[in-house]
Amino acid sequence: MAERNLDFDKIIDRRNTRSLKYDFAKRRGMPEDVLPLWVADMDFETSSYIQDALIERVNHGIFGYSEVQTPYFEIVRNWMKIHHNWIPEEKWLIKTPGVVFALAMAVRAYTEAGDSVLIQQPVYYPFSEVIEDNGRKVVSNDLILENNSYHIDFEDFENKIVKNNIKLFLFCSPHNPAGRVWTVEELRKIGDICLKHNVIVVSDEIHQDFVFRGKHTVFANLGEKYQQNCIICTSPSKTFNLASMLISNIFIPNTQLRRKFRKEVDASGMSQLNVLGLVATEIAYSKGEEWYCKMIEYIRGNIDFVRNFVENNLPKVKMIETEGTYLVWLDFRGTGLSADELDAIIIHKAKLWLDSGKIFGKCGEGFQRINVACPQSILKEALERIKNVL
Repeated sequence: MAERNLDFDKIIDRRNTRSLKYDFAKRRGMPEDVLPLWVADMDFETSSYIQDALIERVNHGIFGYSEVQTPYFEIVRNWMKIHHNWIPEEKWLIKTPGVVFALAMAVRAYTEAGDSVLIQQPVYYPFSEVIEDNGRKVVSNDLILENNSYHIDFEDFENKIVKNNIKLFLFCSPHNPAGRVWTVEELRKIGDICLKHNVIVVSDEIHQDFVFRGKHTVFANLGEKYQQNCIICTSPSKTFNLASMLISNIFIPNTQLRRKFRKEVDASGMSQLNVLGLVATEIAYSKGEEWYCKMIEYIRGNIDFVRNFVENNLPKVKMIETEGTYLVWLDFRGTGLSADELDAIIIHKAKLWLDSGKIFGKCGEGFQRINVACPQSILKEALERIKNVL
């Protein structure tokens, strides 16, 4: 049976489906008629192979405790080998109900209450939340915006580590929302500084399958010494639009680090995962290639569409170059609006629900993050609304 879900222009009504993106505007202080392009899930149907496999499993009618065996790992490993030239080992794998859960477990496993943990703002806001919610302190090596692209201040990176006695670094690769796909040279510099100061690297690589410029390198693939000092967080949830399936694959090559992480996972009370998430992962990575390739090309087209629209219609706005992810970072600072004024105009005049740059750290003020994983007609409507209110 051929793949059926390849019409990415198709508009699907997601309202009244318990959708966080569409059904909770009023509860979250937004106008009810707001157009949402905020949270990072897609408005596309997932692969029909996944859909059919889930229907078949649901029709079985029994949903007892479930687990997977070696074939699951082999399917995941094959995807990593083909797409990222990385061959993990089965013993490295710990499955968790999401990457954010894994970040929290890492904070608890490798630091003590009151310790400082390093991040790079503007960055995905749960990074700060899992640090602060677990009684640790956030320290940021803010990324530097130059020539419409973000870069790492490595001198500040090392100084922050030394000054704050950092032992854990939460790294976003590819970076959300900066859109960077880090080079091998940048990754090695990070790795060398962290090894020099005994800092464990937790690399959130959930967007690894969304690369439009450059090439994603799995941090553990840099070499043995780097491999032994990192935790690699992956998931099919972004790639195949499976966020509510609550499944992530966390790889920890170092035995001691893996043991500490496992202890925290066990202490959380989490054991077996959602059987539908396990089924969806196997089918996604074994039969989802055609859907994935067509989806990537569609999103590439949407990113190009935003770039052209901004250049031609929004003279006071800049689009930060998007090398990876389907989340475009727009710089509104040229409008002269304060962060609060910008939010008010976007929400109440344009009637758009984007992610305000403020939530990604102070250095995100004046920016907005827009999710382009939607039919291009919806994206065009959103951009026209911004044009009209500016």
